Formats: sequence, C-alpha cells, structure tokens
Amino acid sequence: MRRRSAFLPRLCIAAIAALAAAPALAAHSTAPFTIAPAAGTTEAVRIAIVLALLAVIPAILISTTSFIRIVVVLAMVRHAFGMPQTPPNAVLTSLAIFMTAFVMAPTLTQLNEGALQPFLGGEAEIGEAMESGAAPLRDFMLAHTRPSDLEMVYRISNTPLPETPAEVELFKLTPAFMLNELRVAFTIGFVILLPFLLIDLVVASILLSLGMMMVPPTTISLPIKVLMFVLIDGWSLVMEGLLGSFA
Repeated sequence: MRRRSAFLPRLCIAAIAALAAAPALAAHSTAPFTIAPAAGTTEAVRIAIVLALLAVIPAILISTTSFIRIVVVLAMVRHAFGMPQTPPNAVLTSLAIFMTAFVMAPTLTQLNEGALQPFLGGEAEIGEAMESGAAPLRDFMLAHTRPSDLEMVYRISNTPLPETPAEVELFKLTPAFMLNELRVAFTIGFVILLPFLLIDLVVASILLSLGMMMVPPTTISLPIKVLMFVLIDGWSLVMEGLLGSFA
C-alpha cells in the first residue's frame, strides 16, 4: 500500500509535465503532420483480386472443366459395386481432381501464360486478363457442348444465337456445357452398370432356384463383382475410357 501511494503522485507529476511540454514541442515543430499515401496500391488491389478469385475457384473447377464427368462416373462405379462408401469420397474426389488437371493441362497452360502471369506481373488490367483467360475455357467448353444444348439455353434466355464462337457468352455456355457433361457421364455410367446388374440377376436367380430366399443376393454377388473388376483391371479401363472421351 505504501509503494502504491508513493507511485501515484509521481505518475501524476509526470503526466502534468508531459502535457505542459506538448505546446512547446508543437511550437518548435515546423513540418506539417501528414499521412503518407500507402505504397504499392496497385499491387495490393491485385493481391485482393487474386484472393477473391480463390474463393470461387471450386465453383469454376466444377462447372467449366472435365471434373463433372469424371466424378459422376467414378461415383456410379462405386454404386455399381453396392458399396456406397468405398472408395471414400476423399479418394474419389482427389482422383477426379488429378484427372481433371491431366485433361485440362493444355487449357490451363494457355490460361496461365495468356492471362494469369501478365496480370500478376502488372502487364495487363483485370478486364484484359479476364478476356484473355476466357478464350481457352470457351474453346474447351465449345468442343464438348452439343449445339442443341447451347440453343436451348439461348432460347430460354430469349437471346439470339451468336454468329461466331468468340461471341458466345460464358454465362450461357457454362450451363449448356454442364448439361452435356451430365449426359455423357450418365451414358458411360449406364454402360458400366450393365455387367454388374447382370451379375446381380444371375446370383439372385441361382439363390432362388436353390431355395435360399433368406440369403441376400448382395452377400454373394459383391465378392464376385469385386473379383471380376480386379481381374479385368477395371479402374484402368474406366480411366482410359474417361480420358478417351475428351479426345
């Protein structure tokens, strides 16, 4: 208590002395008080735009690349076995991402060289970079979009069809591309499902003829389907078929 009572008067005296010296310091100071503008504003804006784009990259990856077709087919293969949780979602998604990167490598290279690097280097504005980056994606999506799907989207939006591919809007091309990817993915999945359905029917018929009606057919058919898929190297065939569908 004595130390605290002795410290408080000293603190008050020091504060009063500082307040008394402030006008004298202000009188001797001749330089005006100004705030310097932040350096590198353009670089800061550029970084902010890149960070904002990172937030929408998952949506762009799903809607404008080959990711839809690949992940849907892989999910249908998993359900064909009768094992909805094997392989896990993380495994299928990772495989789909790497296969998407393999398929989209030429397009992503053009986008990086023509749009991303000039924008990061300050050689192009955001508008120029977006126009340059949209061209490779537009070419890829137009190559894998049916004209009927594109016509349907423009008809729904009450907009006349463009005369040249360069005039196609990405906001109208993207849904048409996604519809085509879903159609192709379900077509491939149907072809994959047929052999597994045949095995299920044969196993169910055999069990019924043997009078083993209480035995679930999936208990017998699941090991047979897995063995058949391993013997024919099914994953390699599926990957080869998926990659070949983008040729």
